[in-house]
Formats: sequence, C-alpha cells, structure tokens
Amino acid sequence: MEEKVPMTTKGYADLNEELKKLKYEDRPNIVAAIEEARAHGDLSENAEYHSAREQQSFIEGRIQELEGALSHAQVVDVATLSGDKILFGATVDVEDCDNSQKNTYQIVGQYEANLEKGLISFISPLAKALIGKQLGDIVEVKTPKGDKAYEVLAVRYV
Repeated sequence: MEEKVPMTTKGYADLNEELKKLKYEDRPNIVAAIEEARAHGDLSENAEYHSAREQQSFIEGRIQELEGALSHAQVVDVATLSGDKILFGATVDVEDCDNSQKNTYQIVGQYEANLEKGLISFISPLAKALIGKQLGDIVEVKTPKGDKAYEVLAVRYV
C-alpha cells in the first residue's frame, strides 16, 4: 500500500498545472526537436540530438514523479484549519533568537516546498521542530551550522 503524500490545495493545483504543461507543451516540443535533430544525419556526433534526448528523459521522469505524487495526494485545505497549534499548512512567523531576524514560513508538502517563497517541507528540520508548538514557544533546530533557536511570533491558517 502506497503512502499518502500530503499537500495543500494550492500545491496540488500548481503540480497539476506543471504536469499539464509537461505533457501537452514540453513533451510534444521535445519530440519535434528530436525529429529535427535526427534529420541532420549522423546521430553519434549530433549534440542537438543528445541534448534533446537528455531533456526528454528529464521531462518523462518529472511526469512520472508528478503523476505518482498527485495519485497519492492527501490534499489539505488550509482555509478550513484554525487554532494556535502549528500543524501542516500553518503559516508561521518566527524570530531567530540569535540575531532577531524575522521570517515567515508555510509548512507544506515536499513537492511544493520552495524556500525562496517561504514554503518549507513538513519533513524539513525546522518544520519538524515547529509542528505541535504554539505562539510564544521557543524551538530548537539542529542545523549543519549548529543548533538554532527560534521564537514563534504568530500562527495562522490562510
């Protein structure tokens, strides 16, 4: 039995859009590029052909990965959640206890995580430390650069 893959409603929709783009835009484009490169003759020294085949392999792999994740998705509608306790889907404001730097993170599924957008995977060390905590709690996180402490400033479900 396959394990469920938790993700937010937005994450599910975004992955579905990426899958559609890969299947209906990128895949046909790369097939056309391979055909064009084949027409140039000798494939053994045809860099365009080898590059297109590599790209095709990447696209097919990503399609399989997304189809697997979406087929096992356990979609969590964050808008229906509330409370003070940090759970999957929570948006959390934290302050670094060492340098007073403030950050906002949303705890999401591993396929939708994007640190630049403040989306952290529920399996990341910070998210694991935050889950179950509440406003005002201090969390300790083991990082490659040593232990870090964060104070929870706000918890919301949006």
